[in-house]
Amino acid sequence: MICNNDILEMENLASCEKVINRECPLHDINFMVMPGILQDKHKNVDPEKGIPTSRRRFNLIYIILDGVHDVYLGADYHLLRPNDLVIVPENMVYASKNVRNCTGYCLHFRTEFLPPLLYGTLAEQFPFFDLEANHIIHVAPQESLVIQKTFCDIIEEHRRFSNEKENVLKNLIYILLLRIRAIYGPQKKGEGNAVSRSVKLSNRFKHLAAKNFLQIREVKRYAEMLNITPQYLSDVVKNTLGISPRKLINEMLTLEAKVLLGSTDKNLSEIAYLLRFDDEAHFSHFIKIQTGYSPSALRKNL
Repeated sequence: MICNNDILEMENLASCEKVINRECPLHDINFMVMPGILQDKHKNVDPEKGIPTSRRRFNLIYIILDGVHDVYLGADYHLLRPNDLVIVPENMVYASKNVRNCTGYCLHFRTEFLPPLLYGTLAEQFPFFDLEANHIIHVAPQESLVIQKTFCDIIEEHRRFSNEKENVLKNLIYILLLRIRAIYGPQKKGEGNAVSRSVKLSNRFKHLAAKNFLQIREVKRYAEMLNITPQYLSDVVKNTLGISPRKLINEMLTLEAKVLLGSTDKNLSEIAYLLRFDDEAHFSHFIKIQTGYSPSALRKNL
């Protein structure tokens, strides 16, 4: 990466994330707002590795128009379709294993770039940034054209040299969020009417686990929090999500380990401590079972 007062260049997005995750000071507008097209963002993605697992320090929005693209959002997996709009809030774990021949538009921005346009939190004003929201919105062709035009306006303004560049970018990003909210609201209402009790219970478990998996790893504790039996919780989660509650908790823990191994320089003992393992040996044993690799080998492959 090259960084000075006028130029900011980096090999790929993964390089940027490593710099940000290692607490590089963010003052330049180029670190606060990064728009572009998927073809450019993916040109250095290794097809054998995809996009490495990381916990985002910025918000990511992108629309895919063509190509193959899957995403892991936390412990959820999705295979994207053309005209899928993806919202990845700050601090959400994100990865992709299959990225090929994608076209579309994307935008990375930090929440602190938008004030004073925001009233309240970003998630309060735009619910699709809530960590518990649906983060993939399928848009109709005409809606897609409107969204694409807004992305193009942001990209064009970002390339300009103007005394008002920052203010114009703030407002253009705000307009993009308003356009997405106009699409998201009706979809969310329609989905809410069709959600079964089992799906709601499984989602409640996922949300509880996402918030507490470092401290609470026993399925029994989550069942107590939901006022149901462990067996009932296991049956419902298996039927709706296709995996057991224990496996879901382990996947969340594994994703967090990948974030720390791939985007920080912390040693294995430090990571084991942060993930609440008794010692490095227990951590290594867990990672070996979950991934087939030792933590050191996994770090090399991230």
